[in-house]
Amino acid sequence: MVDPQTRELLDRLVEARQLSPLDRELLEKETEAGTAKVRSEEEVLRWLAAQYGLQFVSLDNVQPDKELLKQFPARVLLHEELLPLRRVDGEIEVAVARLFAAPGLDSLRAISPAPMRPVLATREAVQREIKKHLGVGADTLDSLEEEFALRVIEEENEEQTDLDKAAEDASIIRFVNQLLADAINLRATDIHIEPFEDELRIRYRIDGVLQEVPTPPQIKRFQPAIVSRIKILSHLNIAEKRLPQDGRIKIRVKKSEVDIRISIIPMIHGEAVVMRLLRQDAGLKGLEDLGMGEREERVFRQMLQLPHGIVLVTGPTGSGKTTTLYSALNEINDSARKIITIEDPVEYQLKGVNQIQVSEKAGLTFARGLRSILRHDPDVILIGEIRDLETAEIAVQSSLTGHLVFSTLHTNDAPSAVTRLVDMHVEPYLVASSLEAVLAQRLVRLLCPQCKLPEESPRIRALQAQEPALADATIYRPVGCRECRQTGYHGRHAIFEMMVVSPRIRELVLHGASSVEVKRVAKEEGMRTLVEDGWRLVSRGITTPDEVLRVSKREFLNGEA
Repeated sequence: MVDPQTRELLDRLVEARQLSPLDRELLEKETEAGTAKVRSEEEVLRWLAAQYGLQFVSLDNVQPDKELLKQFPARVLLHEELLPLRRVDGEIEVAVARLFAAPGLDSLRAISPAPMRPVLATREAVQREIKKHLGVGADTLDSLEEEFALRVIEEENEEQTDLDKAAEDASIIRFVNQLLADAINLRATDIHIEPFEDELRIRYRIDGVLQEVPTPPQIKRFQPAIVSRIKILSHLNIAEKRLPQDGRIKIRVKKSEVDIRISIIPMIHGEAVVMRLLRQDAGLKGLEDLGMGEREERVFRQMLQLPHGIVLVTGPTGSGKTTTLYSALNEINDSARKIITIEDPVEYQLKGVNQIQVSEKAGLTFARGLRSILRHDPDVILIGEIRDLETAEIAVQSSLTGHLVFSTLHTNDAPSAVTRLVDMHVEPYLVASSLEAVLAQRLVRLLCPQCKLPEESPRIRALQAQEPALADATIYRPVGCRECRQTGYHGRHAIFEMMVVSPRIRELVLHGASSVEVKRVAKEEGMRTLVEDGWRLVSRGITTPDEVLRVSKREFLNGEA
């Protein structure tokens, strides 16, 4: 008797034309007799390959002939799920997932006189490799190429106007939609569209690192139309091509809202676009989910119970500062406290918290919004970022008048936040009396659990001899597999540096001490640096020394770790 799971698999493959009804009957009989056992699409295709004397390929390490791929229209390959691989003995080897979908191979035979030799591969593998080698949106640009092929344009201005109109073309709309959907599916935080003399490069920032996206070579031709489509979506001026513009788009993908911040800047070869993807309904983490060390979490929780003062979170853009602050707000969000935030942009929506969106165009700046907030009788205030002296002074005054103030600052480490405020011309005595704690953080990439391997190189042994925290740890290295897109990493985790502003540090601030002196005292009082906290993750086998040094290298090289 064929079990329900196998029956469901066979039904699905017959419906997808990957298995013929006749072969299905034969396979069911062999399964009942115990001579065949199939639990996955790959096992069924391997059985099918054996029946028809064909080869089965995984496509993991196969490099298709690029010149061969150029011979066939991208839309045919994508629609029929066919991947020409190479020429063998006068035949063209084609990876197929649907052996019985004859019209697809017939379409290729109509284009090339050479005989086709099918080899079987899973549908997921064929689709993945087609997308990888042809590039995102290849089918839509292929259609546009044909559409524009017969147009004769005499004047340069007319061509520009024509391509602006093309921004409303269904294929351009579909291409931009595919680009956004692809980036969201790959967990990208940013999309970079960069024009060069002979190409238009597209890159996604995934896990904090930019990765180039394969694109069809003809994409350069449609650069103005693609940029114009993005301008239309973000309500920007299509005609303005000489000045920078900023806008936003809000989209919904699979019941998930994504806020997209657009920045367009003219370059010498056209307009460059950066799109920042902010997931509005991303699951908000609790403090315990941030993965802080024991001391850092205990101290941070103590800071949340203070009646007044300033708590800063520092780090570069995209280091998870907002996530940490909102986790803190979530922890103290109750009916007894009034919490007001002023941000640009509002990245999370938290029930019970009053949130204000900064609008420079309307004249609602951080400073102006803060003055109004103080008349709303808040207990806790979150300022998205302290950017200037005016904002810093109001934040200090707010903390001195009985409010608990959270904010962010761009500094390299926690002790530097003190000197940064003084550099902004906030009086040292005000900094010393209002600042309670500074939490610096960075994000390191996590090793892919599917492919990581132990590393025992001389470099690693030297590092273990130098760092007591790593002496007895098993240190792993990235390898790269299909699950992590050959990067060796998947996901990110924060490392922290928590500095409490103690009486000794307040004294140093009052006397204008440097950040090096503040750091020395903070370490004596128990502060663990970013590098030291990074070793905690390395010793647990979830990241690498290279990742820790990548985000905190300056500090380590200076010998201050």
